[in-house]
Amino acid sequence: MGFTREQLLAYSGAEVPDLIGTDCRLLFVGINPGLWTAATGAHFARPGNRFYPALAAAGIVDHVIDASNGMRPADRDALLHAGIGITNLAPRATAKASDLSPDELRTGGERLVATVHRVRPRVVAVAGITAYRTAFGLPKAVAGRQPEPIGSAQLWVVPNPSGLNAHETVTSLAAAYRAVADAAAFA
Repeated sequence: MGFTREQLLAYSGAEVPDLIGTDCRLLFVGINPGLWTAATGAHFARPGNRFYPALAAAGIVDHVIDASNGMRPADRDALLHAGIGITNLAPRATAKASDLSPDELRTGGERLVATVHRVRPRVVAVAGITAYRTAFGLPKAVAGRQPEPIGSAQLWVVPNPSGLNAHETVTSLAAAYRAVADAAAFA
């Protein structure tokens, strides 16, 4: 499946539902849906996004999920059965995360806190240090485990898997994702 730029732009402002099951142990938090994600309805769906390859390399899932044409029901069920959830700081799809306002990210931080209190995961992993700093008003925050949890959940900041984050590799992303999986007590 491919999209023209015009087709993708038609998804500006669309929202993608959270992927969260009843036994969410590890909640990954993206910045916001990209246009490809909005078009397919699947998180981290843009071809070349390294989220699912990093999950597989970390041993969190047993195969690389290809969400570029949408999430297959079997892959969705596998993520939910494994206790993995996915949400975003800001629900609005944009061409670039930089299209979001600081207010949207701060509101997203508040929304995330409410989601965590409702879902009660063991670990929350925000993928993107700059968005995290803005959302939570912590301009000096560094990647890794954060000193303050959200409710009873450990809070971590991990690298964003977007291809725009070019200094990260599938290997380095997998190491960060494995650390949060270990904290969430994955096998």
